[in-house]
Amino acid sequence: MKFAGIWFLVLIVSGPVNAAGVDCAIGPGSASAANAGSLETLQWAPFRRPERGWAVYAPRIAVETGSDCPATSRGFAAALARWQGEHRRAATGVLDPDTFAVMQLKWTLDRRFVFETRDGNCPEPPAPDRLAPARLAESYGGKTILVRKDALAAYRRMIAAARRSPDEFDPQWFSIFSGFRAPVDDDLRCITDGNCQGVVRAACSAHRTGLAIDMHVGNAPGFRPDSSDDTNRRAMVKTLAYRWLLTNAARFGFVNYVFEPWHWEWSPPQPPASKPA
Repeated sequence: MKFAGIWFLVLIVSGPVNAAGVDCAIGPGSASAANAGSLETLQWAPFRRPERGWAVYAPRIAVETGSDCPATSRGFAAALARWQGEHRRAATGVLDPDTFAVMQLKWTLDRRFVFETRDGNCPEPPAPDRLAPARLAESYGGKTILVRKDALAAYRRMIAAARRSPDEFDPQWFSIFSGFRAPVDDDLRCITDGNCQGVVRAACSAHRTGLAIDMHVGNAPGFRPDSSDDTNRRAMVKTLAYRWLLTNAARFGFVNYVFEPWHWEWSPPQPPASKPA
């Protein structure tokens, strides 16, 4: 009884702890209070479109910093402070635009497509024999979806692993609603939308490589699974599908364009270049 009483006292003083024994309590602390204040109110435009708050990016930031505590907790702030110190930032534990910009650059360069097009070169689409159709059960709404064969094989390994996990996923989650898009198709979409170099449409799209996959990871009521409306994106990042991908997709070579929770690109690490003899 004394042992149980000691643990009860610890929980009262420290608050809830996670599996690693980290204090995840929502409580006093200048950093956690600052994060709680800005989570829904920060006025900024990290992707050139005005946004309010950073709740959409909180799950990705938590994975980046190795925290599984809520964004408004002391544990999250402590993990963020460690990350800031490791990346030569002031270890305040407060999520600010400058800290996010460092993370954003890192995530951007993880996308092989972005790294390879940094000089303004746009890759040629793959030859038709390098593409393969997704199975009917893999495509959203029965659409015909083409993906580069190696990326499609990696996608299937990843989704098989997800289905083996104890999480209960909606049957539609992880289905593909966009894969390879020929350059002419992207050009037409840009013209139709009148936004060829905006946040949502790009004249040189990763989809032309056949390595980009748009997956259904959930949606808010009344929204399509690819709507970039902030309400929809906030709903997506709360789903089990998105959280599973954040934690596991890198093992299969996939990285996320964090503005779009549904957009994942096969970007496996490249082998080091051999030295000339």
